[in-house]
Amino acid sequence: MHLLNLGILAHVDAGKTSLTERLLHHAGVIDELGSVDAGSTRTDTLALERQRGITIKAAVVSFPVDGITVNLIDTPGHPDFIAEVERVLGVLDGAVLVVSAVEGVQAQTRVLMRTLRRLGIPTLVFVNKTDRRGARPEAVLRELTERLAVPVVAMGTVTAPGTPAAAFTPADPAPDVLADHDDTLLAAYVDGTLTPARVRAALRAQAHRGVVHPVYAGSAATGAGVPELVAGIKELLPPAAGDPDGPLSGTVFKVERGPAGEKIAYARLFSGTLRVRDRIGADGARSKVTAVSVFGDGTDTRAEAVPAGRIARLWGLTDARVGDRLGTPRPGHGRFFAPPTLETVVVPGPGTDRRALHLALTRLAEQDPLIGLRHDEVRAETSVSLYGEVQKEVLQATLADEHGLAVTFRETTPLCLERPAGTGAAAEFIKKGDHPFLATVGLRVEPAPPGTGVTFGLEVELGAMPYAFFKAVEDTVRETLAQGLHGWRVTDCAVTMTHSGYWPRQSHAHQGFDKSMSSTGYDFRGLTPLVLVDALRRAGTRVHEPMHRFRLEAPADTLGALLPVLAALDAVPDTTRTEGSRCVLEGVVPAARAHALEQRIPGLTRGEGEWESAFDHYAPVAGGAVPERPRTDRNPLDRKEYLLNVTGRVGG
Repeated sequence: MHLLNLGILAHVDAGKTSLTERLLHHAGVIDELGSVDAGSTRTDTLALERQRGITIKAAVVSFPVDGITVNLIDTPGHPDFIAEVERVLGVLDGAVLVVSAVEGVQAQTRVLMRTLRRLGIPTLVFVNKTDRRGARPEAVLRELTERLAVPVVAMGTVTAPGTPAAAFTPADPAPDVLADHDDTLLAAYVDGTLTPARVRAALRAQAHRGVVHPVYAGSAATGAGVPELVAGIKELLPPAAGDPDGPLSGTVFKVERGPAGEKIAYARLFSGTLRVRDRIGADGARSKVTAVSVFGDGTDTRAEAVPAGRIARLWGLTDARVGDRLGTPRPGHGRFFAPPTLETVVVPGPGTDRRALHLALTRLAEQDPLIGLRHDEVRAETSVSLYGEVQKEVLQATLADEHGLAVTFRETTPLCLERPAGTGAAAEFIKKGDHPFLATVGLRVEPAPPGTGVTFGLEVELGAMPYAFFKAVEDTVRETLAQGLHGWRVTDCAVTMTHSGYWPRQSHAHQGFDKSMSSTGYDFRGLTPLVLVDALRRAGTRVHEPMHRFRLEAPADTLGALLPVLAALDAVPDTTRTEGSRCVLEGVVPAARAHALEQRIPGLTRGEGEWESAFDHYAPVAGGAVPERPRTDRNPLDRKEYLLNVTGRVGG
């Protein structure tokens, strides 16, 4: 069976969901078009999506096109839900990037196209809303080339743009862009032997590889250009690949709960065949598949097996989380977007049960792995990591609508991290000093290159003590580094074990194991945090805050009003240029200031400013007080408190 797993992506309000409705209507899957404004679309099923008119969760729906089964995935357009887009990209065979003919290329359009190009996902472009007043399809085509800096091929022209009669007229693709990527085509172009069939074949080959991007135009509202787009989807995007007889390999890209609270995992199979009653591993866990449904002809139907290339809903994977790999890991697939850089504390409202809130947040986190939860048992608080303020509003509404829990949030703060400032070492020995642990542990902490995370190595012989003790030290090192000297996660550091020692298993004649005379994993897990924070103190750490790279395009005569505000919010432009009557500023701004600055832009630019920002890097906090984060562990920074918490006594 010819299959195509297709993603619909766009900046918010470009008409993604409306185009999805039109494609389903064109294929005969639905008899009546749904409306985003009326909340009656097929893919926006959450109550909150219908209320706000935005897509929050990716949705899958299927339709047939001349013998091809297209599994269409409608994705969110708002940048706060970029994590939802991220997980969908890993299961796509091709994509349609929707651009508004009125607003043109927008901030999220640029982010999405850069990612699609980096991943080599074959992509068509659909310029939507050509029937709207102010539509400028020809100018948008130029923007695609200039602002996105990608090779595009116009597949036709628009007549009567900006009116309800706007129509798309197909035309043979021009060979000039294609010739840039095909020497034989260029030679034929130069000597005059090029034929339309040869151009079409080159277009198909280059579009399949994601080298060029065919551009269609029309209106999801009127249906103009949609038949041509459907024909392009069939001809210019490659079908799903995969060997159904190969080793099982798949990815879970969505998790939801059914009417009875059962967990349902959405998965794409890249290889092999998955059958009901198979026991499969989801990143180490093994569960039995109790039921399967596959998508086709506008709905999903129960099946006994899922072959490679298909998307299915799976029941029985009780421990499944978004991002889990089924069977053999797929090479070269990883995270494409930056993790969230903001954090807020969830505050239960009057009458809200804290245990019910904890359970609800845990379930939401299993559906979205980038919602990081952090529980503080001492203060009875839960923090969540976020991309932006809209995501916070959605989380609040979801807890209220789906779980009946009223919450508010504290002020959003940046999610910082710590890096070692130098090298530090420490060691503690059995029965020396005031610690009660039957273990010797020595550790050295050193800076490592940015992006390397935490590495652990040994300067002692691996056979110097049981492997389980080394593993206990390494695991505890990684756990302890979740909270550094200032409470933030410590990263980009190399930890080396320099000393080790233990007491072998002791027993008395005719008696059993004497725990008081024998080392256990408990001893190494208990001592390691004390040694590690001592080494960290000697090395020192620097707190780094997340920085966004921004691009601001605005009327040139507003530059004088913009610059003082940028300076006041710690935004530092590193390039400023003028393009006609407009100025373009690019630079960096602390993530904590990006939202406030974005809100100021319309008022400073008469509503004509275009703001784009995305996480770029972490930089040392400059000036002012170093941000601190409350600890949630047993606080090895305070030796007496730690020993009291762990052993019930201060030490000795």
